[in-house]
Amino acid sequence: MEAGKADLRNYVIVTAAYWGFTLTDGALRMLVLLHFHALGYTPFQLAFLFVLYEFFGIVTNLIGGWIGSRLGLKVTLFAGLALQVAALVMLSLVDPGWTLALSVAYVVAAQGLAGIAKDLTKMSSKSAIKLVVPDDKSGALFRWVALLTGSKNALKGVGFFLGGLLLSTMGFRAGLWAMAGGLAVVLVASVTLLRGDFGRSKAKVKFTQLLSKTPAINLLSAARFFLFGARDVWFVVGVPVFLTDRLGWSAAEVGSFLAAWVIGYGVVQASAPGFVARSPDGVSAEVKAARIWALVLMLIPIGLAAALAAGFDPALSVVIGLGLFGVAFAVNSSVHSYLILAYTDADKVALNVGFYYMANAGGRLAGSLLSGLSYQFGGLAGCLAVAAALVFASFLVTLLLPATRPRMPASAGLAALSDSP
Repeated sequence: MEAGKADLRNYVIVTAAYWGFTLTDGALRMLVLLHFHALGYTPFQLAFLFVLYEFFGIVTNLIGGWIGSRLGLKVTLFAGLALQVAALVMLSLVDPGWTLALSVAYVVAAQGLAGIAKDLTKMSSKSAIKLVVPDDKSGALFRWVALLTGSKNALKGVGFFLGGLLLSTMGFRAGLWAMAGGLAVVLVASVTLLRGDFGRSKAKVKFTQLLSKTPAINLLSAARFFLFGARDVWFVVGVPVFLTDRLGWSAAEVGSFLAAWVIGYGVVQASAPGFVARSPDGVSAEVKAARIWALVLMLIPIGLAAALAAGFDPALSVVIGLGLFGVAFAVNSSVHSYLILAYTDADKVALNVGFYYMANAGGRLAGSLLSGLSYQFGGLAGCLAVAAALVFASFLVTLLLPATRPRMPASAGLAALSDSP
C-alpha cells in the first residue's frame, strides 16, 4: 500500500511538472512561428525551423524509453525540464544582425534541443500513469489517460495564447527569458519533491531491444505516425500563414484562435471516454472506435477543401472546419493513447511508450515539412488534400490492429488506487 501511495504522489508531481513544461512548449512554438513569419520567412523556411525539433523527438523517444527503463522516469523528467530551459535561453540570444543562413541554422539547433526536452518530459509523464492506474473493466485507465492527454493539450492551447501575448507585449527575447525563469522554478520544485525511483524495468533492457517486436505496438505506432502527420500538415504552417496572409489577422489574433482551438481539442480529448463504447476485454470496441473515427476525420479536410473551392466565406469555413477536425482528431488521439497502454506490459511501459511516441514524432516531422511544401505550392487546399490522404493511410493501418491483447502481469502499484479519477 505504501508503495502505491508513493507511486501516486510521484505521478502527481510528474504530471504537474509536465503541465508547466507544456505551457512553455506551446508558447515557444507560437513565438517562433509568428516572430520569424513577421521577419519575412517563407512557409517552407518556417517549416524547416521545426525540422530538428521533430527529428530529435524521434530519436529521443527511442533512446529515452530505453534510458527510462534502465535509470527510471525521474532521470528523464529532470533532463527534459533542464534542456527546455537551456533551449529557451539559447533562442533568446538570436541576433537580428545575423545572416539568414546563420539565423536559420541557430534556430533549428535550438529547436532541436527543445524537441529533445519535449519528448523526454512527455514520455516520463505518459509512462508514469501506467504505474498507478488499475487497468480493469471499470475503464479507469482510459479515463485517466484521456484526462492527462486532454489537460495537456488544453494547457498547450493556453501556451499558444501566452506566446502570442508575450510576443505582442514583451517581445521575442524578453518573452523567452520569462518562460525560462518560470520553468526553472518548476525544475527546482520537481527535484526537491520527487522521492524514490519509479519506472525502472526489473530486467535490464538491451539496446538491441529498442525496436518493438510486438505486432500490436508496431501497427498502432504506424497509425499514430499517419494521424499526426495529417494534423501537422495543415496546422503547423498552413493555417497560421493563411490566417495572417489571406485573412489579415494579427499575431495576437492568430495566437488566440489557435489557443482556443487547442484548448477545445484538449477538453474533447479529456471527454473522449464518453464518445467511445467500452468493451469487457478493454480492446475490441476501442479498436473499432479507432477505425470509425479515422473515417470521420478523413471526411473533414475533404469537406473544407470543397467549401473553399465553392467560394464559401474562407474565415467561417476554416473556423468551422478546424473545429470539427479538432473534435474528431481528439477522439482518435485519445483512443490511440489508451490502446498503447492497454497493449503494453507494465514492466516495459517506458520502452513501448517511447517507441510509440517515436512514431508520433516522426509523423509530426513529416507533417511539418509537408505543411510548408503543400502550402507553398498548393495553398491551404493542398495542405487539406495531403491531410486527407494521411488520415486514410492511418485508417488502413487500424484495420490490421488486433482486437485482443496478451495477458500482462500487474505492477506493484496498480492495486493501490481506486478507479475513480
